[in-house]
Amino acid sequence: MPAKLIDGKAVAQQIREGIKAEVEQLVASGKEPPGLGVVLVGDDPASRTYVSMKEKACRAAGIYSEEHALPADSSQEKVLGIIEEYNRNPKIHGILVQLPLPDHLDSEQVLLAVRPDKDVDGFHPENVGRLWEGHPRFVPCTPLGILELIHSTGVPLKGKRAVVVGRSNIVGKPTAALLMAEHATITICHSRTADLPGECRSADVLVAAIGRARMIQGDWIKPGALVIDVGINRIAEGEKSRLVGDVDFEAAREVAGYLTPVPGGVGPMTIAMLLRNTLTSARRAQR
Repeated sequence: MPAKLIDGKAVAQQIREGIKAEVEQLVASGKEPPGLGVVLVGDDPASRTYVSMKEKACRAAGIYSEEHALPADSSQEKVLGIIEEYNRNPKIHGILVQLPLPDHLDSEQVLLAVRPDKDVDGFHPENVGRLWEGHPRFVPCTPLGILELIHSTGVPLKGKRAVVVGRSNIVGKPTAALLMAEHATITICHSRTADLPGECRSADVLVAAIGRARMIQGDWIKPGALVIDVGINRIAEGEKSRLVGDVDFEAAREVAGYLTPVPGGVGPMTIAMLLRNTLTSARRAQR
């Protein structure tokens, strides 16, 4: 029996509708709408597209957003100055620094400059530490979306064996922390894992976030497993190209119990979780 597909678009839309209703209630009570400040440095097309999508989603949810788009050769001081303006602005409850930054900028220093209580991306070391301690303030948006998709299936995580393929600070590590907090037993795999296929086959829940097209083969998947494919890889097909995940979708669909498609799986959840984090930040600030 083919795997049940997890419709990320539908789950994200439901979440965004709920956020819109909450924002309307907040404003009706006399409070300011949640506000998101975005810092975009350079003219990377993918970053520009992503920021535009976020701004459109904010408008649809009733969240105020503003953007500082800076040229690629902007100085560290200029970028830090914009962040400090957002830090002091009471209308801005969340700050998003679009990554990657140009090579001449110190990304670590830039992210450290964001006030932890406005760090809706969850990248500040203070928020990373709180997540691993089990007292999260903000969780990175993609891992939080992954957890929502898992919850949408109704599959309990307690006692399950979960394997995360990829150890990035943005996806792999925080996803592992979230799954462990739900009482799953966690293995984090990476490029130097000795027997990656064998580790994957042991997983009741498999999260693929390694950034290599169709790396996870169908025979790497435990029958009935819940598989979350985070990968977004563009591959050429003749004169055209298309997006595929880190999992061989067609092969995995014949083995897995649940499976996210690419596109339409994890991707829509990331922006939905950014909106949720921004709303959460506004509620905390307006207590």
